[in-house]
Amino acid sequence: MRSEKEKMLAGDLYRADDPELVADAARNAEWLARYNAPAALSPEARRALLRAHLGAVGDGVVIRPPFSCDYGLHIRLGRGVFLNFNCVILDVCPVEIGEATQVGPGVQILAADHPRDPALRRAGLETGRPVRIGANCWIGGGALILPGVTIGDDAIVGAGSVVTRDVPAGATVVGNPARPAAPGGRRPAG
Repeated sequence: MRSEKEKMLAGDLYRADDPELVADAARNAEWLARYNAPAALSPEARRALLRAHLGAVGDGVVIRPPFSCDYGLHIRLGRGVFLNFNCVILDVCPVEIGEATQVGPGVQILAADHPRDPALRRAGLETGRPVRIGANCWIGGGALILPGVTIGDDAIVGAGSVVTRDVPAGATVVGNPARPAAPGGRRPAG
């Protein structure tokens, strides 16, 4: 029989109030309190905290506090990734961000999801789907990346966009829901 954590990571229905998951979330809350503390930490000390807690952290990664995540353990960041202030990553499933990707302030990356069936939600079940963001992407401030989305290498997500579907490599998407941008990066007509 699989644990609730194994179900969660597989993207299956699970119970978030499982003792193992509650303990993981509590450890993460303690880590977030240290990472986001107002005391001045050197860039090296911040990177050491990131490497000690997140799933993988490449060289030169910068996450400006405050930062929020569910567990931290399921986040993998490539070399040179930059996350600006107030980023949120709900990592109930793996969240991967490729090298040299820049993420603007207030971006939310959500692997967490909920069943569409109201009876399953009422029963307290949750689910999730992995999120993958390629290398050398630019995610504009306030963008929202929804569960199960893959964003290809070199893509751009405009500020405030809500990404509900995969974004091909090299594409620029804008709007709610995010759609391919017209030439020059503007929102398409219609």
